Amino acid sequence: MLLRNCAGGVVFYANQVFILKNDKNEWVLPKGVIRNEDLSWEVALRRVKVEAGIDADIIASAGGTSYEFFSISRKQPICNEITWYIMSTTSKHYKVNHDLGFKEGGFYPVDKAISMITYSQDKSLVSLSYKKYKAIKRIKVVV
Repeated sequence: MLLRNCAGGVVFYANQVFILKNDKNEWVLPKGVIRNEDLSWEVALRRVKVEAGIDADIIASAGGTSYEFFSISRKQPICNEITWYIMSTTSKHYKVNHDLGFKEGGFYPVDKAISMITYSQDKSLVSLSYKKYKAIKRIKVVV
């Protein structure tokens, strides 16, 4: 089995979160493989920019997820282990990268996004990240 370390972002704008529809019609979060000497947080920010055109800032760690699949092109099973970051942006502007196979995307109210997201672990990730995001934003406002 090929093990790949990846990183991604759960990007919030106010009470909305950004999700993408990939070429398999799955609603997912922006993420990518960590290569060479890259750091996970660098990859997460870069993938959010490349896949969605969003300039975001990391405000906290969101933990990790993993999933396995069989790669037809590589003819072997793959395990992606993803380190996630909670991110915030000051603009709702985005540009879905169709060249990477993404069909659509956007900022959606968190409850709606959770109902749209394909995978249950991503649904849980967004839910938990939103709670942490709100707590951090509340602390920053009070301070």
